[in-house]
Amino acid sequence: MNRLALVLFAAALVVMFALLAAAAAGTLARLDGATYPTALMRAATTFAAVLTLAGAIATVLAQFLV
Repeated sequence: MNRLALVLFAAALVVMFALLAAAAAGTLARLDGATYPTALMRAATTFAAVLTLAGAIATVLAQFLV
């Protein structure tokens, strides 16, 4: 497996995990009684937070691997 395929696979995995976390956050917010727009905002915030955290972790790992 070449390096590009590995990077693309990792990126796809991170996006899938972010979508899963966002769906869970939106569902939990809705079950808690939040309105649809509020639940959607919580899901979007969670999605962005997971992607930001993944980027930060990738940056730190890149420092050690190079």
